[in-house]
Amino acid sequence: MNIYPAIDLRGGNCVRLVKGDFSRETIYSRDPGAMAREWAAAGASSIHVVDLDGALAGESRNLTAIRAIMEQGGIPIEVGGGIRNMSHIERLLAAGVHQVILGSAAVKDPQLVKDACRAYPGRIVVGIDAKNGDVAVEGWEASGHIQAEELAKKMADAGVERIIFTDIARDGMLSGVNVEATVAVAKASGLKVTASGGVASLEDLKILKKRETDGVEGCIIGKALYTGAIDLRQAVAIAKEA
Repeated sequence: MNIYPAIDLRGGNCVRLVKGDFSRETIYSRDPGAMAREWAAAGASSIHVVDLDGALAGESRNLTAIRAIMEQGGIPIEVGGGIRNMSHIERLLAAGVHQVILGSAAVKDPQLVKDACRAYPGRIVVGIDAKNGDVAVEGWEASGHIQAEELAKKMADAGVERIIFTDIARDGMLSGVNVEATVAVAKASGLKVTASGGVASLEDLKILKKRETDGVEGCIIGKALYTGAIDLRQAVAIAKEA
């Protein structure tokens, strides 16, 4: 199983939000590159990066920080946040980003997902954010009017190989990951699914680890790392157990 430390960027800083609420922001570091170095040194093999400003603006706003994360971390990164056209995808991949995450575009522009998967096989990931099973878009501000499992099936047909599933009711709450909803998305789509949202303890990771055979390929950890609730080295050790 893979462990992805999360770096959420706003104004060039590493921040965490509660349930995606921009008014409930905590700044954990003003040096994203140093943060990436720390996570890489602790055993991370990839970093999950979200450009929060980009998600609002519809275009990248933290490219300097993203470059610092790549250069100083020295490990692959995946980047999401407001990526809504092919030129944006191309620009990030050309800059050295390993995988690009499409979120709202998966609902609003499924053709973009198909075209991107055809042009860059294996490098397009779709993020499905849901509350009570209903997909949320536009920074979680609006309903996508589709169920998570249904959207996951459509993304499999579009050529996507991996989905990041976030239960937004739990994000930033340290309330425990929604394992059953994550597994349901994996089973419905037949795709590898990365769990996200609410990861609070090593126990969450042990539970997810047991569901690897159901399609859970990894876990994104955010707030729990920054508060010290989870030690990354221990998390990686659990994930790599045979």
